[in-house]
Amino acid sequence: MTTEYNQWHLPYAPAKEFEKKVAYFSMEFGIHQALKIYSGGLGFLAGSHMRSAFELKQNMIGIGMLWKYGYYDQGRNGDQTLKVNFIEKSYNFLEDSGIEVEVKLHDNAHVKVRAMVLKPEIFGTVPIYLLTTDVEGNDHLSKTITNHLYDANPLTRISQSIVLGIGGAKIVEALGGADVYHLNEGHALPAFYYLRDRGIKKDQMVFTTHTPEKAGNEERDARHLNRCGFFGRYLSEEELQKEMVNGGMINYTVAALRFAKKTNAVSKLHATVSRNMWKDYSGISAIAPITNAQNQNFWQDKVIEEAHRGRDAILYKNRKQELKKELFDEVLNQTNKLFDPNVLTIVWARRFAGYKRADLLLQDLERFERLITNTKYPVQIIWAGKPYPHDFYAIDIFNHLVHFTKHRKNLAVLIGYEIALSRKLKCGSDIWLNTPRITREASGTSGMTAAMNGSVNVSTNDGWMPEFAKDDKNCFIFPEVDHNLPTWDQDKIDSNSLYEILENKVLPMYYDQPEKWQQIVFNSIDDVLPEFTSKRMATQYYTEL
Repeated sequence: MTTEYNQWHLPYAPAKEFEKKVAYFSMEFGIHQALKIYSGGLGFLAGSHMRSAFELKQNMIGIGMLWKYGYYDQGRNGDQTLKVNFIEKSYNFLEDSGIEVEVKLHDNAHVKVRAMVLKPEIFGTVPIYLLTTDVEGNDHLSKTITNHLYDANPLTRISQSIVLGIGGAKIVEALGGADVYHLNEGHALPAFYYLRDRGIKKDQMVFTTHTPEKAGNEERDARHLNRCGFFGRYLSEEELQKEMVNGGMINYTVAALRFAKKTNAVSKLHATVSRNMWKDYSGISAIAPITNAQNQNFWQDKVIEEAHRGRDAILYKNRKQELKKELFDEVLNQTNKLFDPNVLTIVWARRFAGYKRADLLLQDLERFERLITNTKYPVQIIWAGKPYPHDFYAIDIFNHLVHFTKHRKNLAVLIGYEIALSRKLKCGSDIWLNTPRITREASGTSGMTAAMNGSVNVSTNDGWMPEFAKDDKNCFIFPEVDHNLPTWDQDKIDSNSLYEILENKVLPMYYDQPEKWQQIVFNSIDDVLPEFTSKRMATQYYTEL
């Protein structure tokens, strides 16, 4: 093994087709339940990527942040509504890399940034260097920069981007540099400014854009960012003017699109939406689709995999019953409700955001009451997910669901939607309900891991679904709604479609035609593998990006 590979702490010589050295920057990584440095889909995606990069022997490292309090720990108030808890984390399985760098922040403050390393043997990933400012010698305020993932304070958020971007780039330099610098979303944008000044060329910079949501594409005042040290040095007014868009702003996504030689969106539909979003900006890189995916070895239940491979319906049914019981133990523990493994179970679980419409079933309360009291075709419904701790609209939806379901025996709202609960929900559900307003979901990877475990997608035709869906054969798809309609009208039409699908297709088939249902389950697993596993995705990044 050569010295440079040792320097990156890779336990293998990289495979020939993956020799190019890649540093992958991401604000969050969902690697393991115990390493709470993720909030949702972006982190789950990055975690699966790092696992598959290791399995494929790619010459890659991850650059992330060691969040002292994680995102937040989801608890309950006395009335069962959402409570946000910030609990300090410490991880004895991380090692001090011995690498410490300095970044300049706000009026000449020099902040120390230390890199802890998650070695490959711990969780089966490529090495991931996690940056912290909780370092001796930093003042109190500097130490708090790496406290909270997606901190609500705008100044702290800017500092986090500088630490991840410039601090991360300096860490990579200390490790011998990279051939390619890959930003997973725009959070680490300062890396590109710093690297440009260090002579790194455009063809060494690539970018993944993740969200068609305006809130997910940060935009901040250019002069303010300049004072904060965002660009790695103080830019002159003339230099700053070249970076500005939209009347004196820096749009992180636009800037990254201009820096990168190549950019990818995270589904084919998202690529179309993204090109349309950014078409009016000059000098941006072409946006190609590389659809998100998830790691099969990590997410798929081994017995489900065996049952699918052998087309063994009995083994599948028995295992599904066991997995339902495991999930229902969690329901019982959290809500004191005893769910029945023989009843069709619908799960809606993902990041709580308004456009994802957790409450779509409640748009028509009369029909909802009929659905949940139907004795011929009984149902159980579980909701789970974490609203952003300062998204009060999303928190209100969560709390409304808590109050609405509290005294109904076949409805439950669970807290603690992290990797462990996510797996239980995907393995223990019969239906994975996905209800974003069309064109608003970039990819939506939770449905992939649900399908791997025999949970059938009932979904709007958004994100990755147009590439996967065969309506009535491997999933059930809402008829497409004109996304230019007022949201109220979209919601009304989609609510009606959802009930039509459940009442006329899903419930009668599940109870009256179990063999046909089983065929849909196996078709779903057929079609999600291997096209939506991260082995394909990680390979595609090397060959195309």
